[in-house]
Amino acid sequence: MAQRPLDVLNEALQTPVIVRIRGGREIRGELQGYDLHMNLVLDNAEETMKEEDNRQLGTVILRGDNVVYISP
Repeated sequence: MAQRPLDVLNEALQTPVIVRIRGGREIRGELQGYDLHMNLVLDNAEETMKEEDNRQLGTVILRGDNVVYISP
């Protein structure tokens, strides 16, 4: 049976994910929560620009209309 996108997100709770946002930026972190608008809460987040230039962000909220994709 095919899963719906929010079912996949529900299974990804409390696990590391990679989120690409508009502008080509990628943020890695542990998915703590989401809502129907795809707003996301990530803990221990870091922005990955280049392998050697990761920027630690801590806990972040990403607005759903900026999310391009989420990779569990």
